Amino acid sequence: MTQQELTLLNLGSSLDDLANLDPRGYGVCKLLYKAAREYTGMPLCVNAASILAEALHKNSLVYIMTGFVLHPFNKAETDGAVSAVLLARALVKAFDAKPVIICPEECVNAIKALSECVGLSFCDSVKDVCKTLDSMGVFVFTKDKSNAVGCADSIISQGVPDAVISIECPGENEKGVYHNAKGVDVTSLEAKQDVLFEKLCNMGVPNIAIGDLGNEIGMGTIGEYIKEKIPYAGENACSCGCAGGICVRTKADNIITATVSDLGCYSMIAMLAYILESPDIMHGAELEKQAIDAAVNGGLIDMSGESIPAIDGFGPEIICSIVSLMKELVSNALNLKDSCKTWFEKTIELKSF
Repeated sequence: MTQQELTLLNLGSSLDDLANLDPRGYGVCKLLYKAAREYTGMPLCVNAASILAEALHKNSLVYIMTGFVLHPFNKAETDGAVSAVLLARALVKAFDAKPVIICPEECVNAIKALSECVGLSFCDSVKDVCKTLDSMGVFVFTKDKSNAVGCADSIISQGVPDAVISIECPGENEKGVYHNAKGVDVTSLEAKQDVLFEKLCNMGVPNIAIGDLGNEIGMGTIGEYIKEKIPYAGENACSCGCAGGICVRTKADNIITATVSDLGCYSMIAMLAYILESPDIMHGAELEKQAIDAAVNGGLIDMSGESIPAIDGFGPEIICSIVSLMKELVSNALNLKDSCKTWFEKTIELKSF
């Protein structure tokens, strides 16, 4: 094992741990992480960030899918959308990439507000994003299943991305039903983005899915485990009568699970900052707080249905503290790489890993 490999293992595990802190104390994040870590065979953030570092380059087109509309409020939640735009910022900083957020209509105003917050120009088309410096775009995906294939083909015709990333994006189960966390049928509320995700996966586009429960695109990768361990996920466990449970059928090649999907995304951004030796790729606590406020002002809500600065029930104090710790871990790992070299050598010599 090399010093770099040992750092990736231990720094990656620390970032994963931060993304899976359990302030609720109900343990679901730990259950999901166990299965996801077994699947990836390495820290989740290391696996995902390495995929991006290998797949992306200057002017890479990247599709970032998000947007969970909450029942009965008919508004989209903050989780997913906030980190999607902060990921867009990170990819522009890292690669001069061309990120496009794909989402339901309910997210658009907030995405626009967030783009201004993170310093990216907002474009209405993929074409404009590709020719505009420091920009990002948006594409509204249909909620009509009968139009989903055509909608997917439309965006693919505008450009095949170098990567697709799904963050807290709802997916259908094996019965074709979309569920919220309590097993309620929310099919009519949700954009049918899994059609696009699967098309891109089948085309061989590098893909990453981030979720925090099992009803999000890509979590079918560990579906059998989710059906066994997670509330409302097994057969006949949902509340709607479809008998399919909340677990999605869609699978991804690479997954991240976390207590909150945004935190899973931030662990990936932090690890990318380390791999590329550029700490500024990872945002700090101040920008995180500003982004949460911008999302709420743009019409997004907390999981409770309230228009408050929170993500999945957690206020900015917790979220911003975790973001700050992630950024500091990356900065320290880079700054101490040379001064701690002999410690690494001895640890590797003793095989203490």
